[in-house]
Amino acid sequence: MVAATANLLTLVLFALDKSRASRRTGRRVPERTLLLLAALGGTPGAYAGRWLFRHKTRKQPFVGRLHLIAAGQAALIGLAVARAWSG
Repeated sequence: MVAATANLLTLVLFALDKSRASRRTGRRVPERTLLLLAALGGTPGAYAGRWLFRHKTRKQPFVGRLHLIAAGQAALIGLAVARAWSG
């Protein structure tokens, strides 16, 4: 449930930030917030937001940091699966 909430919130914030960036109005969502939500389980929502809204697709170092978060999460999942299989 927490991951679903983090993903939905991340996706919504990508949409909000893209809207504000396009209209050049309102306060933007800090990149730190978007990355924090990704780190808390919203990585699929972040990637979906990048793809759906074509937002933050060429921003460095944001993209590199998001990829690093995703790689770390994949490694943790791999370790958990390996540990569960080893008994």
